[in-house]
Amino acid sequence: MARVIAIANQKGGVGKTTTAVNLGASLATSEQRTLIIDTDPQANATSALGFPKDPARRTLYQTLVLGEPIERILLDAQVEGLDLIPSDKNLVGAAVELVSMEYREYRLKGAIQGVREKYSYVLIDCPPSLDLLTVNALAAADSVLVPIQCEYLALEGVSELLDTLMRLRRTINPSLAVEGILLTMYDDRTTLSKQVAADLRSFFGSQVFESVVPRNVRLAEAPSHGLPVLFYDINSKGAESYIQLAKEVIANAQKRLGQGAERPDQGTGTAASAAAAGAAAGGVGGSSGSSSGGSGPAAV
Repeated sequence: MARVIAIANQKGGVGKTTTAVNLGASLATSEQRTLIIDTDPQANATSALGFPKDPARRTLYQTLVLGEPIERILLDAQVEGLDLIPSDKNLVGAAVELVSMEYREYRLKGAIQGVREKYSYVLIDCPPSLDLLTVNALAAADSVLVPIQCEYLALEGVSELLDTLMRLRRTINPSLAVEGILLTMYDDRTTLSKQVAADLRSFFGSQVFESVVPRNVRLAEAPSHGLPVLFYDINSKGAESYIQLAKEVIANAQKRLGQGAERPDQGTGTAASAAAAGAAAGGVGGSSGSSSGGSGPAAV
């Protein structure tokens, strides 16, 4: 059965869609059948995979609000082993229409149960907000992958996100794990990127993926051609980073199967939020030694 990974961060512009599209393509080319679900009304993942706006196309809206079987919405993403559940602007209305529905937080979870057996991975691209669409994604997910931009302001949202995950575990999805924290838009020429990366690794330890996504022109250009970067320029640094990330995700899954346990991420608590807040307040803005002072890695 597929492992369902929600790619989420309340902050926008951190690389959620880029990660969903390119990690999905990299997993598919590694012979891991993958489904990408676009839950963002902006439909960027849909267009990045080569599907222009089409009012006649059925999308996730029909499934969540009208009860259309998700199998009828599936699109072949033109990459072997990769499928897509598209989005469109109607999902803005879905967030409002779902409010009055029974089991509104679990509509997506129920919809994908029938197709989980067909895939190794299901990646859910979440909108940059905590509305009912994101809550549906996190309720349906086994784990959440958190892209974080290597800039100071991105750190400030970490404690907010951890607080949100804690609440969701208590009320909606007690088994929600953290797949990992992914550093994006990393620029090794700047001290700031290096400090942000060091602070995050100091506080979250092995929960931060070894793979780092750099700032890369080819990665930015690929969506305008409707292609994952792997098929736009496989030799680019962006493509290499997502190939490595896919290998890491697959290795972690194999490790979990071998150990019969989840990734060590079950300790989300006030200590984790305090650690994240400490990273935002003192890690980057202070001296280079501030990231290593005090407590060790905090579990997410």
